[in-house]
Amino acid sequence: MTAQSRSLPLPDGLEGVRVDAGLAKLFGFSRSFAAEICEQDGVTLDGAVAGKSDRLRAGSWIEVTWQSKEPVRIIPIAVPDLTIVHDDDSIIVINKPAGVAAHPSVGWTGPTVPGALAAAGYRIATSGAAERAGIVHRLDVGTSGLMVVAKSETAYTALKRAFHDREVEKIYHAVVQGHPDPLAGTIEAPIGRHPSSAWKFAVMSDGKHAVTHYETLEAFPSASLLEIHLETGRTHQIRVHMAAQRHPCVGDAMYGADPSITARLGLGRQWLHATQLAFTHPDSHEWVTFNAPYAPDLAHGLSVLRGD
Repeated sequence: MTAQSRSLPLPDGLEGVRVDAGLAKLFGFSRSFAAEICEQDGVTLDGAVAGKSDRLRAGSWIEVTWQSKEPVRIIPIAVPDLTIVHDDDSIIVINKPAGVAAHPSVGWTGPTVPGALAAAGYRIATSGAAERAGIVHRLDVGTSGLMVVAKSETAYTALKRAFHDREVEKIYHAVVQGHPDPLAGTIEAPIGRHPSSAWKFAVMSDGKHAVTHYETLEAFPSASLLEIHLETGRTHQIRVHMAAQRHPCVGDAMYGADPSITARLGLGRQWLHATQLAFTHPDSHEWVTFNAPYAPDLAHGLSVLRGD
């Protein structure tokens, strides 16, 4: 790693923006890397060390020093339980198991979707950042279910636009603690970075617009199985919105799940699964719908709740 530094006056457009968010915009850093720089006292504003949650002031002189990292590479790692739901010349739809990242990132050494597809002999689009080639949307490492990956450049462009314009139907199933009241409804609350954690998100007044629709499918003594339609696609959206309602996903230790229920169901991650994905096919322009069965650990947890 080599040290790099930059210094410049802050433009008017960054007035009032958090330091970590401003660094991301100025230099193209990820928010987590920007936060890491701040935590290492790598940012000064008019000569004073700035924290990641401090606010920028237009016209101030910012100095940033960081250690450049090696570029993230796609490493082929076979994932036997990653299943192919659909494959054609332009797209591939997979049922991603938990424990697999949507794409490589700094600090992640486990399997990734591009790496798993490469190991299986699939070629995907090269558009976008090198480590995210073909990836048009994401699922958390601990969330299983459907992802569509672009194999052609035209498919990549079309699918990125469709996700951006909210023209993709995303349906999830989640088991949450307790019973939401009402049993069906809409949660509309902005989501932003958690003020005291680089990895968590929270409902924040200055966060990004986020809308989650839910409906109770089954109710159990201590939990409920929900069907969830995402209108927006914020990071950790379902997990954050349900936790904010005091109904965290069962197994989701990061967002306050009861460990005793997690243990009873034998879960090692949140009970959350992307069960249906529907969109306009980039080549045929027909509306296509794909479904994915629950992963074995989720199916087992549900059978325990049902008393099967």
